[in-house]
Amino acid sequence: MVTALEVPADKLIEKLAAYIKENIPEVKPPYWARFTKTGCFKEKPPQNPDWWYFRVASILRKLYKAGKPVGLTELRREYGGRKRRGSRPERSYRAPGNAIRKMLQQLEQAQLVRKTKGGRVLTPQGKALLDRISIEIMTELVKERPDLAKYLPPSLRLKAYPEQSGAS
Repeated sequence: MVTALEVPADKLIEKLAAYIKENIPEVKPPYWARFTKTGCFKEKPPQNPDWWYFRVASILRKLYKAGKPVGLTELRREYGGRKRRGSRPERSYRAPGNAIRKMLQQLEQAQLVRKTKGGRVLTPQGKALLDRISIEIMTELVKERPDLAKYLPPSLRLKAYPEQSGAS
């Protein structure tokens, strides 16, 4: 079975962001998201107008990868960065929590994430979504590189290559 950890992260996040934008109405950027920076260590707001959906997709992947409850502080640390402070030494800063909190709340409304005592975890629907998109990405990759077909489940391998009789 192909999981979200076995496909390239950039392709997974890109495809997941497009899926979220088109199919999940609970996730939408607030009005202020057009003007805000993603951290005090940034000079400008994001140039991509769909940055909200990409960050939501990235959060989903991080929750999938962790496999355990993840708190807001951990996500703030993950999305933080270093601030250049002129002649003083650089130091790391955490990302602002408001945007991440709103994203997590929207994912909870969409029933892709649920809140536990230790943090947020993916629901079975969220895991199924990531696995389904991972399989789509892997089948696209197999068309480019046929040697990756061995990582597909046998049922999908037969659909991708009907001329092979399942024997490797």
